[in-house]
Amino acid sequence: MSISLQTEQEEARNTPPKLESRPAQMRTEGGFGTYLSKLWAIAIKDLRAEIRAKEIFSTMAAFSVLAVVIFGMAFDLRVPNPVMIAPGVLWVVVLFTGILGLNRSFGAEVDRGSLAALLLAPLDRSALYFGKMLANLLFLLAAELIILPAILVIFNVNVFQPWILVGLFLGTLGYVSVGTLFAALAANARARESMLPILLLPVMLPIFMAGVKITAIVLDNRGLGDLQRWLMILAVYDLIFITIAFLVFDLIWEEA
Repeated sequence: MSISLQTEQEEARNTPPKLESRPAQMRTEGGFGTYLSKLWAIAIKDLRAEIRAKEIFSTMAAFSVLAVVIFGMAFDLRVPNPVMIAPGVLWVVVLFTGILGLNRSFGAEVDRGSLAALLLAPLDRSALYFGKMLANLLFLLAAELIILPAILVIFNVNVFQPWILVGLFLGTLGYVSVGTLFAALAANARARESMLPILLLPVMLPIFMAGVKITAIVLDNRGLGDLQRWLMILAVYDLIFITIAFLVFDLIWEEA
């Protein structure tokens, strides 16, 4: 009895301890400061990639200038007062210029094969969304800094007015908030270049209408009553769709 007991004790000492298997968990804790740092890291990654490759902003800038010039040549033959068509031209060019940048937002990650690495990174998916949205916002705002002088030169219409700039910023914010979500939806599709405009442009109608109205009211020197109403529409639109995107973005990659 004592011999068997000693044998069991020796075997227990010689047997290495068993490692407890636990499911792998990604570390996403750290508080709001850590969340912001991860969000900013995503945006900086896109900005650095653009500085090296120059494939998003250069395309947006070239397209925006060419679009303004073509609109100017077309309407110059028929429209007596360019103030009548400048608001529509501004927002049409902004919408179509933004699609070029949004298409590359997640499309470039798919082409480079880095999307899977982003999804496996130890960060909350909403931080990925807001980082991409911030980068898209900066790209489109930079393109608008080219569009506005082009409209001033081609149409001789001063769109550098405070309320127009406020409306343009609110509209751009809502645009990229929805556009980034839809770009993620279309990222893995074969025809993402054509699918994104089809999905996105109908949802952009409220932004387009409100932006054109705000620009027209300011250029026509009308009262601030209607202006405040359209600005409020843009602000509510931004709040609603940023919240929706924050809530549903993680579900897009549920099967990824």
